[in-house]
Parts: sequence; structure tokens; C-alpha cells
Amino acid sequence: MKITIVGGSQGTGAQLASLAAAAGHEVTVLSRSGRAPEGVQAAAGDATDPAAAARAVAGADAVVVTVGGAKGVAHQRAAVTRAVITTMQEQGVRRLLVQSSLGAGDSGSQLPGPLGFITKAVLAKPLADHNEQEAAVTGSGLDWTIVRPSGLNDKEPTGSVRTHVVGDGGKLGGSIPRRGLAAFMLRALTDDAAIGQAVGISS
Repeated sequence: MKITIVGGSQGTGAQLASLAAAAGHEVTVLSRSGRAPEGVQAAAGDATDPAAAARAVAGADAVVVTVGGAKGVAHQRAAVTRAVITTMQEQGVRRLLVQSSLGAGDSGSQLPGPLGFITKAVLAKPLADHNEQEAAVTGSGLDWTIVRPSGLNDKEPTGSVRTHVVGDGGKLGGSIPRRGLAAFMLRALTDDAAIGQAVGISS
């Protein structure tokens, strides 16, 4: 599979790029820094630039968006995601996976205990960005999956994760290793059952 990761120079995106390359996939990382893990093709550029996005997405079987916020830029995640969606629609690329956050959309009920209140208060601005991002994804008409991790850490993954969709009554833990999240995202890319799902995940 040919996979383009937008925002894969560090964090979960870089972990996903490494895992996907190790599994034999052809991976391109688009980032403003132009950095990418070893064995992965790096493309420097701003994903909101239509030309840069078009070059990175060209020929892809799937696109993953793992961008974070940008200092001084309001709703950076949403802006990047909208630009990527437009490029995918123009090029006929259908499979989209987006990393959001637990607490976004209607997923506040999945947060454990008082963490739901704390998250909404402390992360109000990032969650507003994610809400706008998710709205663009669900309205895109693409074969989308949204992954909503709880807090992220750099621990070694245990090999097991908890996943819930809103409405199943499940609660999630407080965090998940980035590499564990990346492994789940890679599996989800080839799982047709994940299409049209917004999945909360934690260790």
C-alpha cells in the first residue's frame, strides 16, 4: 500500500511511518520541516499549500493526518485536514484516517471519571480545532476513520488496547503509548469495518 502521512515528522505520525515502512508499505511523510524517519520518503511543504498537498497525495492508496496545533495559528488541524480532503477529492483518493482526540465531538462520555471535566476546561481550544477537523472529515464523502486517543505517552506499548465507539457505554483509560496508537492506526487502514467509525482508544 502507498501511504501518505501528513504531519509524520515526529510523534505518532513518525511512529506510524516507521511501522508502515517496516511492514513493506511505501510511505511518504509531508511536513513543514521535511524530516521523516529512516526508510521513509520525506516531502517538505505546508499541507495547506495545494501544490505541496497534491504532490504528496499523488498516487496514494491512503492518507493519514496526524498534525498537531501550530503556535499562533488558530485551528491549524482543521485547516490542514480540509486542504488534504480537497486534494484527495480532486485526485480520487478515498481512504482517509485522521488522528483526533478523546473529548472531541461526542466522545466526552468515554473519558474516565473527572477527566472529562478537566479535559473540556484545559483543552477547550485544541478540542474546538478537533471538532472543526472532525466535521470536515465526516462531511467529506471519503472512506474515513477518526481515531480519538486519550492522553499520549512514550512508553513501550503493552500490545493490548481498549477501543470504544460512542454509544457502547465503554470508558477509556488516561493514556496510550504513541507506538501502540500507531500500530492500531496501521491495522485500521486495511480494515473495512473501521470505515465511517470514530474510535476512542487507550491502553
